[in-house]
Amino acid sequence: MISATDEYADGVFFVMNGARRFELVEHLSDGELDQAIDAAQKADETCLVRRLCFVKSFYDGRTQQQAGEAVGVSQPTSSRWARAWNNGGIKGLRPRFGGGRPPKLTPAQWNEFCELLEDGQPWTPREIHTLIEDRYGVSYHPTHLARKLRASGMHYAKP
Repeated sequence: MISATDEYADGVFFVMNGARRFELVEHLSDGELDQAIDAAQKADETCLVRRLCFVKSFYDGRTQQQAGEAVGVSQPTSSRWARAWNNGGIKGLRPRFGGGRPPKLTPAQWNEFCELLEDGQPWTPREIHTLIEDRYGVSYHPTHLARKLRASGMHYAKP
């Protein structure tokens, strides 16, 4: 539903946001948007669901700020999401994660390392660091290494 102060022409919503006008391209009909939200929920894409609900709020006549507040995001984020929708529709709103930095040890190397630790227990932190550096040529920060070991179900030896 578009409010009386908003205009609709050629698949574009013109939403009055204070003194500024913001255009939102209508890539999908209201029903298609509801179907897209349902599909994203079934696929457990919570980030996409939230972003599509933001667009739905726009479709329902809310301003950009009101639509952002409805899904709990800041004004800059709502502007970014609106531009992403305008530029690419659902594909533009879909989160793109870079995947992060690759691990220093491959999963096979990490499993081999854990087996070594299990065979020669108990190990001190210094011995574990030396073993990784000598065997694999990589170095981990002590805190990060402790975190990785705990995630693998291991702990440093206690004296």
